[in-house]
Amino acid sequence: MVVKIVDCFIDGGCKLMIKTNVRVLTLLDQKKGKEVGFMKLKFVTVFLTAFILFPSTSFARGALPEFADLIEKISPAVVKITTVSTVGGPRAVIPDDQEIPELFRRYLDPRQTPERDVGGMGSGFIISKNGYVLTNNHVIDGANEITVRMTDRREYTAEVVGADPRSDLALLKINAERLPYLEFAKDESLRVGDWVLAIGSPFGMDFSASQGIVSAIGRSIQDPKNGSYVPFIQTDVAINPGNSGGPLFNLDGEVVGINSQIYSRTGGYMGLSLAIPIDVAMDVAAQLKNNGRVVRGWLGIAIQEVTDELTEALGLKDKSGALVAAVNKGAPAGKAGIEAGDVILKFNNKVIETSSDLPKYVRLTKPNNVVPVEIWRKGNIKTLRVKIGEMPDDRMQASNKKTIKESANRIGLVLNEATAKDKKMLDGRSGLVVTKASGPAVSSQIREGDIILALNNTPVTSVRAFNREINKTPKGKTIALLIYRNGDTLFVPVKVLN
Repeated sequence: MVVKIVDCFIDGGCKLMIKTNVRVLTLLDQKKGKEVGFMKLKFVTVFLTAFILFPSTSFARGALPEFADLIEKISPAVVKITTVSTVGGPRAVIPDDQEIPELFRRYLDPRQTPERDVGGMGSGFIISKNGYVLTNNHVIDGANEITVRMTDRREYTAEVVGADPRSDLALLKINAERLPYLEFAKDESLRVGDWVLAIGSPFGMDFSASQGIVSAIGRSIQDPKNGSYVPFIQTDVAINPGNSGGPLFNLDGEVVGINSQIYSRTGGYMGLSLAIPIDVAMDVAAQLKNNGRVVRGWLGIAIQEVTDELTEALGLKDKSGALVAAVNKGAPAGKAGIEAGDVILKFNNKVIETSSDLPKYVRLTKPNNVVPVEIWRKGNIKTLRVKIGEMPDDRMQASNKKTIKESANRIGLVLNEATAKDKKMLDGRSGLVVTKASGPAVSSQIREGDIILALNNTPVTSVRAFNREINKTPKGKTIALLIYRNGDTLFVPVKVLN
């Protein structure tokens, strides 16, 4: 039997012809309701007609969404972020006690490699009417100046409330009220295949929109720089440099993620982009706002996916759970009795479907909480109680506004307050120890290990107060620092260059 489409209409009606090797059996005009041929084959003909028409009906149901009204509604709360950072600086310092031939002095002279300001850009979005803005940490990292620009061309200078390199998130604050802000999707509401929309400033093209679908959820991407784990949302939305920190929306106009990374061999979009889930981002933002740093729960184990081969080898019923590959010595998991080879099935009564589920649940658990952990071990299932620890180095990884400003003051100094041992050496006086020197400070021969006793004859007692006075100093003015070095004190003039 041969089915032949004779003619079709825009409303879906078609003429079908069914042929055998002998003759035409029936001809049905579905649009006009006319029928030619043997009545006994009417049912077969109608069935085939419906079958052929089904794809047309399905396409109608899957029509592309309309984005124009959505973009008009949500774009006022999306911002462009521009930054100014200082790069370069001296490559070498000329020793004081050594004669250097003039030929070599030219190459060692710090002034041969002057510092310069470079601009950066990214995106962000407003999360509250009183001016809190969320973006990526890498957008503002090392910036001396941060400017937030809105769609109506209003511009504000932003301060860093806090930044978290592990999650690549930063919370900013601008001095404004009654601002438009965005709503957030509920946790775990996103599905693979859902339509999503991104708004940002790729390559500096302000407030550009792009759309796509969710390709995967809970994508595990290990960051070689800081070893962090984020359960990324993978999409095929076109994301390029400048989109970083911008929001990813669902069709209800709710933020589902923050566009953060792309996989590319060229530096540009190649069909795969990654976003930080909004529940992860808002947890980080809340901690940065309230505490200035992020605290994460910690088990102290290395885990891997349960594969088909491992399921068979270990005698497991299915591939669910997280296989413990190693346990850190002295970690909370080890203290509770978790061993390498265990499969974690539940954490705090939450089912672990895949290994990527576990880090998220652990991270969101507050340290010192005792939670039940259900494990499979050699054919038996048991429940252990684990006291969650704090992820090591989080205090050092997380940086608040104070530490950011202190690490990049205007004369290139990183300072620590003098210890009790230092004060004893200074006959009880307070001071600030130079831990790093660059830029104008190096040009003035200030070294690591120097202790600053006074600024313009005023004793210094805290890093915050010192930097506050430096920030008040007009550009181009020279300040006098009283330095303690190797048992001697000397005044050092330093010119404020920016």
